[in-house]
Amino acid sequence: MQKGGFYTGVYPNLFEKIGITKEEIDQRIEKTFYTMFHDPEEKIYFEKGEDMGYMLDTGNNDARTEGMSYGMMMAVQMDKKDIFDRLWLFSKTYMYQSTGKYQGYFAWSVSTEGKKNAEGPAPDGEEYYALALFFASTRWGDGVEPFDYSRQAIDILKHALHQKEYVKDGCPMWEPENHYIKFVPEANFSDPSYHLPHFYELFALRADSEDREFFQGAAKSSRDYLIRTAHPVTGMAPEYAEYDGTPKQLHHKGQFYSDAYRVAMNIGLDAAWFGEDDSLSEIADRLQTFFSENTKLLNYHNYLLDGTALSEPALHPVAILATNAAASLAAKGKYQMQWVSDFYNTPLRTGERRYYDNCLYFFSLLMLAGRYRIY
Repeated sequence: MQKGGFYTGVYPNLFEKIGITKEEIDQRIEKTFYTMFHDPEEKIYFEKGEDMGYMLDTGNNDARTEGMSYGMMMAVQMDKKDIFDRLWLFSKTYMYQSTGKYQGYFAWSVSTEGKKNAEGPAPDGEEYYALALFFASTRWGDGVEPFDYSRQAIDILKHALHQKEYVKDGCPMWEPENHYIKFVPEANFSDPSYHLPHFYELFALRADSEDREFFQGAAKSSRDYLIRTAHPVTGMAPEYAEYDGTPKQLHHKGQFYSDAYRVAMNIGLDAAWFGEDDSLSEIADRLQTFFSENTKLLNYHNYLLDGTALSEPALHPVAILATNAAASLAAKGKYQMQWVSDFYNTPLRTGERRYYDNCLYFFSLLMLAGRYRIY
């Protein structure tokens, strides 16, 4: 596999390969960001008071660490410091746990007024918070607390690995023995879409010195885990999985369900940034081949990993399209550029369920334009 932007400073722009000019791409990105953050009818970002803001999960009418940290990553990629700081201050004010069992973690869901709907964290939020904060430190420099971005990121990761040392009966977010991130700190299973080896490569350079070796191991272990969990024919990953890679059923009959869509996007970004593992490219090719040859565009369902379509239509069809397109950064097969073209010709989702689809849409847009970068 060709080395990625971390080594070369070059981030592939697949839209240019289908004839889209740089000006058209940049306009598309700006328009999409405006719609998501400022459009009166379709935005998912809302300001609160003079100095805070939140990302609204429009399907559940709450703010989640997933969306808050996504919004911060979007803001730092787009050089929007005001939005970044508003989201971070809301997170620290209403979601951060300063005492108790989850001290140092963030409550995964709060109301738009800041009341906690749950106490426990969702580890994918902490991952995105940490890397977005490291990038903010590089782009804008550290300020006064809580805008001392790099120190905040280091603290998040220290708790994520060493919670037992901070809190009695505390649980870390990573399994020490196998380097796998957990679904929740108390769980003994994982969520493949939480595995972000490209993030861990950077944590291994920027986390507290005592934690860097762990994250080096986590990057390798997570790539191996993604290979183990992906179906050998369809390339689909399960929404949840045991440590041995066996799919785990929790809330519904489907296995390839909402969380799982992100695995394709993560494989694409890992390839664009690092390009470390050809086996991940094979997963991208299998996934694109299955959907190209067995489904119609946006007419997706919930699936078993072998490709069996269940009766329920997919809750987030635009997210499937977007993430499969992002996988083109890793793919080498015959459908690679068709996915890029189909994605570019698909608009943002509108309506009640737009939050999740459009977050993954915007990340995929940045990735395929070569504008989701390491800072």
